[in-house]
Amino acid sequence: MNNDLTQLDSIDWAILRVVQDDASLPVHEVGERVGLSSNACWRRIKRLEESGIIARRVALLNAAKLGLATTVFASIRTQRHDPAWLEAFSKGVAGIEEISECHRMAGDVDYLLKIVVRDIAHYDRIYRKLIAAVPDIADVSSSFSMEQMKATTALPRPV
Repeated sequence: MNNDLTQLDSIDWAILRVVQDDASLPVHEVGERVGLSSNACWRRIKRLEESGIIARRVALLNAAKLGLATTVFASIRTQRHDPAWLEAFSKGVAGIEEISECHRMAGDVDYLLKIVVRDIAHYDRIYRKLIAAVPDIADVSSSFSMEQMKATTALPRPV
């Protein structure tokens, strides 16, 4: 299967909806839900994995139950955009496990980080670790999530 979305039919999309909701389901259960035999469903899932459409299967953890009840969005601005700085930034971010997402942005902010921590004191330690690891950060502006109103890992079907 190539990356052309026209190669995905309605059954492929149905499989993707099911496994995005619960990747632990046995193949026969996925097949039943989408109207396929186990073997036909397994072949489609295998093809979706080999093509990279299904990137991996993971368990989603409840951050609050693990004592990680604070989510911080940190906006990073820098005056440097050279390859050496980008490598140092990438390495610094990769070395901090509390940073769950890092996005290079268009607009006023250069990078946006999603950081999951116990509390503000924990975030302060991560902030200090980040600015020590990465030179020439011009500005870090942090926003604290008051309430998560929607969260999903499921991707929509492109229209």
